[in-house]
Amino acid sequence: MPTDQQEPTWPLKGGCHCGSVRFEVRLKGGFEQARRCNCSYCAMRGAVALTANMDDFAIVKGREALTLYTFNTRATQHYFCSCCGIYTHHRRRSHPGEYGINAACLDGVGPFDFETLPVYDGQHHTKDGGSDGIVGMLRLDKN
Repeated sequence: MPTDQQEPTWPLKGGCHCGSVRFEVRLKGGFEQARRCNCSYCAMRGAVALTANMDDFAIVKGREALTLYTFNTRATQHYFCSCCGIYTHHRRRSHPGEYGINAACLDGVGPFDFETLPVYDGQHHTKDGGSDGIVGMLRLDKN
């Protein structure tokens, strides 16, 4: 769970920076499933991803404002607000029945609320014969 956070009330609410997109979500595994990925795309994006089953995620405002980005195999679908450009969520290639949720889009949660995060090996994806392993840990030491 993020530091300095109480147990969340479900569903959590979130959205993009400009407010055009709003959603509700129930996290699978709560904040304990927070992670980063080292694939070429995620390494540039830098987001902390949380996990939700597709049935536990709902866009409540602004579905028409979402735009889609895919690359390479086109299996992973990355969604962004077309107004402010913020990545809100993605449909996972490794687990197509799940979404990765941008932790920074959840109300009251930020990427620096997590003291330690595992970094998954997206450069050697399981769908390409790689392992589903952790290549390292990121740690935030607050002053």
